[in-house]
Amino acid sequence: MPVLVVVLLLSALLGTLPACAASPARQKEQLVPGGDFVLGEQPDGNSIVIPAPQGAIIVDTGRHPAHLDAVLQEIARSGQSVAAVINTHWHLDHVGGNVALRREYPDLAVYGTDAIQQALVGFLAGYHQQLVTQLAGESDPVRQQPLRAELALIEAGQALAPNHVVTSSGDVRIAGRKLQFNIEPYAHTAADLWIYDGATRTVISGDLVVLPTPFLDTSCPPHIRTALAHIAAKPFDLLLPGHGPALSRQEFERYRRAYGNLLACAATTAPAADCATGWRQDLGALLPAASYRTADALIGYYLQTSLRAPPAALAKLCGTV
Repeated sequence: MPVLVVVLLLSALLGTLPACAASPARQKEQLVPGGDFVLGEQPDGNSIVIPAPQGAIIVDTGRHPAHLDAVLQEIARSGQSVAAVINTHWHLDHVGGNVALRREYPDLAVYGTDAIQQALVGFLAGYHQQLVTQLAGESDPVRQQPLRAELALIEAGQALAPNHVVTSSGDVRIAGRKLQFNIEPYAHTAADLWIYDGATRTVISGDLVVLPTPFLDTSCPPHIRTALAHIAAKPFDLLLPGHGPALSRQEFERYRRAYGNLLACAATTAPAADCATGWRQDLGALLPAASYRTADALIGYYLQTSLRAPPAALAKLCGTV
């Protein structure tokens, strides 16, 4: 089934201006959701479509063809064409669609940090070897398909990477629209890019904000807390996360408190179940009951692999070695 496209309008929170008053530079971002996170399956991240005077800007391109199709259908319905791509970070569920887009738009401008270069010879190289091993032991052609698709993305190499490398925070103008880039070193990845749009008072956070739980496989947990404080300093009304639904300012603050409490729990000897319960209670209505089981499993996993990682492993994730 095609991924459903949900258009999240900031005007729903702030009141709607007359249509004639909206210029392309002030039109609201549109969220194309990556779908629910399912344990054992590779997800798509959220994609954000930003209308601009010279065409649509796509923030993160997902992983699977069906997701990218949904993004392109939304752009086609708006009457625009693709002008540029911004990648918040290098994970395949956020850059995988770059490969197909570049086949259709060979001169496409792709913005992002250069952290993917180290990932291609590090994390992604190791993941590639794991996939090769899995594929060798899998005889079912149906189960081979997603493994081959993942391998093809990694093997695309530089087709995943930006050709406009972002090295510093500050205002930029892309396709005629002014945005603000913000770089967070060693947070979710070695260099994350989040976006503030002052015209619509919107933050696009990438995986610095994720539901049902933070994804911490390549993360420095305390640096994410710092990044959330930097986001909180912006005068925004709506936050579009890397996974999960849009958050109001109040909902983001609830998420930020829950994250701080999770780190505090992880610093104790409390059982994983207690930390997971605290996360659920802190989030309240932000976490539907249908996601409890997934959230509990992820919190338990990340307590072992990241939140309570040995100092040497944490130092590597935090860029201190």
